[in-house]
Formats: sequence, structure tokens, C-alpha cells
Amino acid sequence: MHPKPSRPPAAPLSIPELLQHSVWFPALDAQAQARVLDEMREQPVAAGCALCRRGETPLHWYGTLEGLLKWSITAADGRSVTLGGLSVGSWFGEGTLLRALPRSADIIALRDSRVARLPLETFEWLHQTQLSFNHFLLRQLNERLHWFMGNYAAHRLLDADSQVARALAGLFHPWLHPGSDAHLQTSQEEIANLSGLSRQRCNAALNRLREAGLLRIEYGGITVVDVEGLRRFVE
Repeated sequence: MHPKPSRPPAAPLSIPELLQHSVWFPALDAQAQARVLDEMREQPVAAGCALCRRGETPLHWYGTLEGLLKWSITAADGRSVTLGGLSVGSWFGEGTLLRALPRSADIIALRDSRVARLPLETFEWLHQTQLSFNHFLLRQLNERLHWFMGNYAAHRLLDADSQVARALAGLFHPWLHPGSDAHLQTSQEEIANLSGLSRQRCNAALNRLREAGLLRIEYGGITVVDVEGLRRFVE
């Protein structure tokens, strides 16, 4: 049987499109919107390269325009732990900026990606002058904390199938990853990275999730058939 052709990729987002589809930007006043549009810039990140490195001084807040990145920490002996994925529509880096300390993790592109970056000075100005932006940040930090707590429990309590199901379901988090499409143009190796599993264990788990009717494994990606089913699977 010949594999199905890959689906055409979704049209890449521009910075104005990303902003208009984000929760926080439309709630800003006109002056703040104009400043953000004027000062936000696009940055490409090639697959395997770092957008940010642990120990660096944070200078920007980021939003994902295209691609997929992972949030991870690597020890001196080469061992690493993946904290989560950052897909289209994700905003990240606010915790480090608010703490005003060096970065505690790496942000690595799992495939060719594009991000929008907002300068630290503009982020701080929004934080000081825009009440709606602070409401967004509070919700964002709370949702991320809840997700990280769940990740910690998952790696200690869940089997491989549930860890993969949780990693996939996490890419559809309505607040942290609002731009995800049902068809994930992602490789099984990338899912293994996000799950914190070997490629072999991840592939076996994906096949069992496919047999359960929760997803389809296709040429060029994975289509999630039942997001709620994935969430229930983890629960």
C-alpha cells in the first residue's frame, strides 16, 4: 500500500495575524497595539538550533508563528528532560522576564520554525500600563504551572501510552496552544522528544493509540481524531 501524500501545510502566520488571533492583543488600548506592532520582529529558527539557551539573559518575549519548538533542560552529562512543546499560537518566556534572572532552560526548534519577538522594554511597559495584559499573564502563568505539575506526575505515574497521549493532548491546550490544527505536521521522533521517551517506545505507544481510534498516523504527520479521548485516556 502506498502512503497517502502529505497534506499541504497551513498558510504561515504573519505577525499581525498572530496578534489578532491572540487573547491579549485585542484587549490592549490603541496606543499599546500600535507600539507592539511597531516593535515586534520575526526571527527564524532552523531545526535543531536554539532560540534561547540556559543561562542567557532574557531580552524578549516570544510567540510562535510557524513550526514546533521544545522547552528542555540538558545536564552536563548529556541527559535531558523535555518540559513541553511550543506550537503555533503559543506565547512564552514571560516567567523568565518577570523574574529578571538568567534563563533556566533551552528553547530548541524541532523543525524549521519562525517566532515573533517583543523587546523586554516593551513587555515591561505593557506590564506596567495595561491591566488587561496583566490579567493575561496571570492566567498564562497559572495554566503553565498546572501543566508542569501534571507533567511531573505523568513521568512518575503514567505508562508510555499515557505519556504520549498527554504530550499530544497538550498541543491542543486551548490557552497555551490555541493555534493547533487537528493534523500535526510532526514526526514520530518529535513526539518522542515531547513525551520524554525513546523513539521505539513512542512509536509503539502511537500505534496502540491509533488502534484505540484516537489518532491516525499518516505520511507527513499525525491527525488527532479525538482530542477529548486523549485527555480521558490520561485521566
